[in-house]
Amino acid sequence: MKLIGGRKRFFVIFSDTVLILFSYGLAYLLRFNFAVPEVYYERWLESLPALILIRILCFYFFGLYSGVWRYASMNDLTKILKAITLSSFLFVTYITLRYRLIDFPRSVFVIDWFILVTFVGGSRFLYRLSREVYTVKGEGKRRVLIIGAGDAGEMLLREMKQNPNMTFDPIGFLDDDPEKRGRRIHNVPVMGRIDELERIVSKKDIQEIVIAIPSLTGKEMRRIVDECKKTGVLCKTVPAVSDILNGKIHVSQIREIRIEDLLGREHIELNKKQIMEYLSDKKVLVTGAGGSIGSELCRQILKINPKQLILFERVENELYHLEMELSESFTKGPYVSILGDILDLKRLEGVIRTYCPEVVFHAAAYKHVPMMEANPLEAIKNNILGTRNVAETSAKWGVEKFVMISTDKAVKPINVMGASKRIAELICQGMNQNQKTKYVTVRFGNVLNSAGSVIPLFKDQIARGGPLTVTHPETTRYFMSIPEATQLVLQAGAMGMGGEIYVLDMGEPIRINNLAMDMVRLMGLKIGEDIDIVYSGLRPGEKIHEELVTDEEEVESTPHEKIMMVKSPPFDWIALEKEIEELVKKIDRYSPEEIKKSLILMIP
Repeated sequence: MKLIGGRKRFFVIFSDTVLILFSYGLAYLLRFNFAVPEVYYERWLESLPALILIRILCFYFFGLYSGVWRYASMNDLTKILKAITLSSFLFVTYITLRYRLIDFPRSVFVIDWFILVTFVGGSRFLYRLSREVYTVKGEGKRRVLIIGAGDAGEMLLREMKQNPNMTFDPIGFLDDDPEKRGRRIHNVPVMGRIDELERIVSKKDIQEIVIAIPSLTGKEMRRIVDECKKTGVLCKTVPAVSDILNGKIHVSQIREIRIEDLLGREHIELNKKQIMEYLSDKKVLVTGAGGSIGSELCRQILKINPKQLILFERVENELYHLEMELSESFTKGPYVSILGDILDLKRLEGVIRTYCPEVVFHAAAYKHVPMMEANPLEAIKNNILGTRNVAETSAKWGVEKFVMISTDKAVKPINVMGASKRIAELICQGMNQNQKTKYVTVRFGNVLNSAGSVIPLFKDQIARGGPLTVTHPETTRYFMSIPEATQLVLQAGAMGMGGEIYVLDMGEPIRINNLAMDMVRLMGLKIGEDIDIVYSGLRPGEKIHEELVTDEEEVESTPHEKIMMVKSPPFDWIALEKEIEELVKKIDRYSPEEIKKSLILMIP
């Protein structure tokens, strides 16, 4: 509060005038033991206007009305001493010249000096003390508006009021529930609806907005964030409800809004009893355990208390990092790390024979479309032959259930990666026809923040100053968070009786161009000014739009609303087996184009 003009200056001058008047009067009372003779009282009245004028002018000269009281310091006290000393000297000079000090007790001037120094200096420092105490109670903290007057909002408000480390002063709530309008939560009012945000932020001088609705869908979050952008005020959020329920974080851990929040943050309801029945106290093997999906599967499975979890991974560093993480989170976790390759049939058989897993999650795969277009031989080896190795070895050594992770790129494939994964799906369906092992396939689209996905790429490009490269302005993709996808994989695996292809409900496809623009804005940057978006053209094998189901497949609902089952047209498994065998024999002699042609011919 800078005291330099208007009402504030008037208030300070007025208060100083009162102090000057009181100090001068008290000096007389003390001098005459509270019985001032009439003649001295008359002199006091006559000299009072001159004293006030001289002191106020000196105070102004020494800058006592241009400082910031809340930061009052020894420097300010020095100014006060100088101003009062000079004004006392000038006043005594005035009294001497006009009255020759007749009927003016000299000790009054000394007493008045001491009293006024105490009052004026004390008033400044008492103000600073009161401001500091008030700041601790909330006034000096950032003025915050909370969106969402539900349980999460109430918990957040309580934390803000009780935790001195949280630098927030909650001013009010916004909520679209009409029953909450006008009510108060812990004496903080619900001020209106979310669409009134811009008006209330301006009226209440809000410095920060916190969205306290953990269960928001991506669409709802996007709407609220758009409203927040109009205010120009910093907007944050609380963790997603899934993270809170999992015990990872608390509602009070306010954070910046991330792109994942705009894409979706729904909590997945699982049939935990059904999942426990086929995983709890069982031996479970995960291939590709170090990858984005594989590692999250391992985390989720360990929470279900398996008898043993076998981490099978060929990349040493990935396996090492996962093992270090699990050793901290699950100190007594029954897991074992195995370095191995699904193409090494002898190694794979040895591991499955030794550990005898009852359930296998097959997440190992090559997945980058342009990379597989350039290296089709490796795609066939890893995605087709590798899948066949794991599937056949599982059947040979009595695995009860085999769950394979597939992709939306297997639908109407126009690229090597999609074609190889579609054949892997057919392998699982074919083997389910004549093996005791139950083969289940789970198909879904992109997962957020997986290695090599578009979001980490955009983050790196923004960090480097751009530009952001988008292949095509109309390109769309399905997105789902890694924990959400893996939880649904576990649920689908529990439901599967063998031969099914399950498709996860990915919501609405997201336009990559919009995703890029949202990420730029969330970083506080402007498109075209701070960073550019350029269109690089579709890469080899890429589609503009992906699909989750082919025209020939029939979609059926399941007991879980986020999982669908598709029925593919029948195919000749014996003929496909022969084609795979022929491809294996000739593959080393084929050119990349011949490999691609063979893949297309193999898909029904």
